[in-house]
Amino acid sequence: MAKSDALLPISAREEDPLLSDGSRSDPNAETHGRRRPVKGLLAVSFGLFFIAFYVALIATHDGSRSNDVKIESDGTATKASRAHLAGVSEKSNDQLWKLSGDRNTVAFSWNNSMLSWQRTAFHFQPEQNWMNDPNGPLFYKGWYHFFYQYNPNAAVWGDIVWGHAVSKDLIHWVHLPLAMVADQWYDANGVWTGSATFLEDGSIVMLYTGSTDKSVQVQNLAYPEDLNDPLLLKWVKFPGNPVLVPPPGILPKDFRDPTTAWKTSAGKWRITIGSKINRTGISLVYDTTDFKTYEKLETLLHKVPNTGMWECVDFYPVSKTLVKGLDTSVNGPDVKHIVKASMDDTRIDHYAIGTYFDSNGTWTPDDPTIDVGISTSLRYDYGKFYASKTFYDQNKGRRILWGWIGESDSESADVQKGWSSLQGIPRTVVLDTKTGKNLVQWPVEEVKSLRLSSKKFDMEVGPGSLVHIDVGSAAQLDIEAEFEIKKESLEKILGDASAAAEAEEFSCQKSGGSTVRGALGPFGFSVLAHESLSEKTPVYFYVAKGKDSKLITFFCTDSSRSSFANDVVKPIYGSSVPVLKGEKLTMRILVDHSIVEAFGQGGRTCITSRVYPTKAIYGAAKLFLFNNAIDATITASFKVWQMNSAFIQPYSEEAVRALSRT
Repeated sequence: MAKSDALLPISAREEDPLLSDGSRSDPNAETHGRRRPVKGLLAVSFGLFFIAFYVALIATHDGSRSNDVKIESDGTATKASRAHLAGVSEKSNDQLWKLSGDRNTVAFSWNNSMLSWQRTAFHFQPEQNWMNDPNGPLFYKGWYHFFYQYNPNAAVWGDIVWGHAVSKDLIHWVHLPLAMVADQWYDANGVWTGSATFLEDGSIVMLYTGSTDKSVQVQNLAYPEDLNDPLLLKWVKFPGNPVLVPPPGILPKDFRDPTTAWKTSAGKWRITIGSKINRTGISLVYDTTDFKTYEKLETLLHKVPNTGMWECVDFYPVSKTLVKGLDTSVNGPDVKHIVKASMDDTRIDHYAIGTYFDSNGTWTPDDPTIDVGISTSLRYDYGKFYASKTFYDQNKGRRILWGWIGESDSESADVQKGWSSLQGIPRTVVLDTKTGKNLVQWPVEEVKSLRLSSKKFDMEVGPGSLVHIDVGSAAQLDIEAEFEIKKESLEKILGDASAAAEAEEFSCQKSGGSTVRGALGPFGFSVLAHESLSEKTPVYFYVAKGKDSKLITFFCTDSSRSSFANDVVKPIYGSSVPVLKGEKLTMRILVDHSIVEAFGQGGRTCITSRVYPTKAIYGAAKLFLFNNAIDATITASFKVWQMNSAFIQPYSEEAVRALSRT
């Protein structure tokens, strides 16, 4: 039997054409189609390599497992997680403790009452066990379909298959039987992330990553068994799988997560797949006409040095002039393109806005200083939000964003409660036509159907004030608020030459949280707060004076005091948020038990937090308005709705019929 290392492609340490200057995006660059002699040689070479690699995979797909010991950065040897061994990003919550430096924290003594309260009322989650990445979302014959990475056997990562649910409105869901399971050698170690594409005749193809029984990442094709079935209950795997294997220069565990395909000007379909060369994150590009055979482009869609492995790459157009979504194949002068990559090293989703060149399949960012994956680049969400995926909703002409919201507690707590992870409320995503420099995300309009009773408030809040907002139990809320700093307070700060400029040094993460007072902030709401304020999660604005006397606004969420539990990661999240002349400060907050989603300035900056209070639960969860500014008086106008449950149902024919009648 061949050794497992005999199956590895050429080492990434060797010089590779993927990293040559030819991969730079240039609208006038010679395309791969014009270099016919080289193209022919490459095609033959790649074809021989593909056949050899494919045969080797088949011949050895019953091979042995890898070593299960991993050396940590501090030199200690630990047992590697199943995710690490399989060659996918660290899915265990243990990674949180490594990042926070609290690996030896003693577990908190959770009781069933606390853990039961953590389960959400209107966010999507399975009935039990583990969930991670969203997969292949689509709208078909009147139903929204959501597929997701799922472990049917435990509340930890492993044994990954595709879960499946349907909805009429993206909020009320019925679980369906598993869509795809790991039953072939080419996905024996997991049916991993994939994307759906609609063909011209209305049929659907699904490309997904399979982890073979040798833990090699390959791309596979599947399609519905019966296109007349609006529930798409049964899926067929293409007998010729895998359709793609790691190309030369790409390691076998660095080739995953194919995107939705888009049409080229030549009439071909094009996809991109995330990978890396050494520490350079890259996005490979392939063309196809039938989704069974592929031509790899000589150029990359994009690459960014020192960003590590790119997972769950997403690529889609946004309109520069219209506030609506676009089909993935749309291109033209009024269109920009988004490249998003999920960073394996940091567990952060970064995006950038740029220009796509159809002729050679490349993309360049509008602003290289905020390129994909670097520390200054834009994020979908500055909190807990990863492995996201968009799809074009042809039903309502919008692009919808899904994001996996993992846990921030201990893995032992997840096992005790029997489930792990949520999906964020689906969001519409468009280019901010006012700034042209960022995306705007907003909860889908359908979430408003859950609103019950409401109360409206208008009040003036002086420096150092705290006001209890009487809305009853505050575990399921939708809050929309406008704030305005009184003109006299602003003039005092801006006119005081001795007032220190702090904007350049301020950050939400390093500021010390909502209790550290400045001249013009922080002010906002404390959600999931105990009446003693011993537990609270503040969501707030902080306005700081810059060196040029201009004001910079920050939007933050402080979970550092959200729980007495000691085995919970409790960060302070946030970023600056653009505020244009004449705009009031606005925020929206969705509170649903152990998740808080916050949207600043209409969704220019978004923050998702997982919080696990031990006292501020059930009827003891309260809402407070606060103003911790030293010099500023603010006016606040806001409305608070109690939110109903979405009543997500287990699978039954009656549950499907009931949902179809809504």
